[in-house]
Amino acid sequence: MNQRLTDYLNGVFTPYDGVKSITELKAYLLSDLKERYSELRAEGKDEETAFKMTIDSIGDIEQTILEVANLSRSLERQVLTNFSASNLPKSDFTGVTAHKGLFEGSALRGSDFSGADLTGSSFKGSDVREANFDGANLTDCSLSALDLANASFNKTILVRTNFSKSGLDGVKFTGVKLTDVMLTMTDLRKTIFDGCLFDGVNFKYSDLRGLCFDGQTFIGVRFDKAALNEVSFRGATLKNVSFQSAFTLSKKYYRAIKTICFDGATMDKLTFALLKGMEADLSKVTVI
Repeated sequence: MNQRLTDYLNGVFTPYDGVKSITELKAYLLSDLKERYSELRAEGKDEETAFKMTIDSIGDIEQTILEVANLSRSLERQVLTNFSASNLPKSDFTGVTAHKGLFEGSALRGSDFSGADLTGSSFKGSDVREANFDGANLTDCSLSALDLANASFNKTILVRTNFSKSGLDGVKFTGVKLTDVMLTMTDLRKTIFDGCLFDGVNFKYSDLRGLCFDGQTFIGVRFDKAALNEVSFRGATLKNVSFQSAFTLSKKYYRAIKTICFDGATMDKLTFALLKGMEADLSKVTVI
């Protein structure tokens, strides 16, 4: 009869083979069932009745096992995705899933994260120069205060991603929709944006001098207190975009606004009125 109990548990636990905590639970449960079966037999129950009563005594065990397995797998993933303080240049992370992964204070120069799902991960303080994030999911990731020089973000998912105070020289953002992304207090003069849509992005206090945003779309974007000399918005679309100065109506900021090129741009009435009040050259702008 002990073998019958073992066979029963083997059938119940088969979908969770390899999950450490489940293996431990199975051993504990088998011991408990054997003890219960012996007690029932000692009470005079026949083998079949004692077996059925023993199995019934554990209730809905499958739901319990499922919950324990899910928790165990989650914990095991967290352990596996802690790469903080690691020396991992040119590593292959293509296509991996590492939610809330920790890559802090690590050497990751030249590593390949293309196609990876890194939702909620942190790279704070790491060397991520020349890394490849093409097609990766960086929702709610922290890439602030680190060196990302020459990294690539082609069709990357960027939602609430934080790049503030990071080194972005030579970084390429191509074909990306940036949603509620933080690019504050950052030197972006040598960063490349091509074919991007900026929705709710914050560039506050960043240096964008000479940057080219031609043909790209800006919705609810904030350029407040940013350095904007010689920035180009040729053929761009701007809706509800903010250009507040650090010093209200300062002559220096007026002069910077006048150097921005909006030729061929399309913008809503509010953005147009704001820029008109700052004496921007809007002679070749279409108002929608």
